[in-house]
Amino acid sequence: MAETNELSPWIAKVEPYEGESISHYFGRFRRYELNTISAPTGLSVAAGLGFALSRWEKFRFNPFPDRKELAAMGKLVGLDADRLLAMFPPKGTPTVNRSTRLCAACYAEAPYHRMEWQFESTEGCDCHRLRLISRCPSCDEKISLPSEWDTNACKRCGMKFSSMAKKQKRY
Repeated sequence: MAETNELSPWIAKVEPYEGESISHYFGRFRRYELNTISAPTGLSVAAGLGFALSRWEKFRFNPFPDRKELAAMGKLVGLDADRLLAMFPPKGTPTVNRSTRLCAACYAEAPYHRMEWQFESTEGCDCHRLRLISRCPSCDEKISLPSEWDTNACKRCGMKFSSMAKKQKRY
């Protein structure tokens, strides 16, 4: 799964999933047992980017990262700039950053957040024909940022994301 980065032996490389959001990837990266940085600021500062990673994890892409920033972060985490760029929305694509959106049916099949769920133009999941959800169907709590998904469940009531599909509406 991971290999140690020769430049930074305290950081292990974690491979991104197809379509994974930058927020989910870096949350997963920091939680990986061989990595010693637990906050976005520590990783961002180590790459020389100030607070950029904290913005990215909240789906705030203004300003959009440039090649130099992607290369600096990529060098630290063992990915090339293009691989990191693939976890961002295409430049200029409007995204929802007020709430995290999720297709629980997709999540049940492969438990990670997809960047496309945050596109303003994405109303639902074309695969499952379900509307995306942004609140827990059990307690109405907002779905937390993907970088915080350590339990894969609602932070308030504990309902598993994978079980929320039963409550999703068709579209």
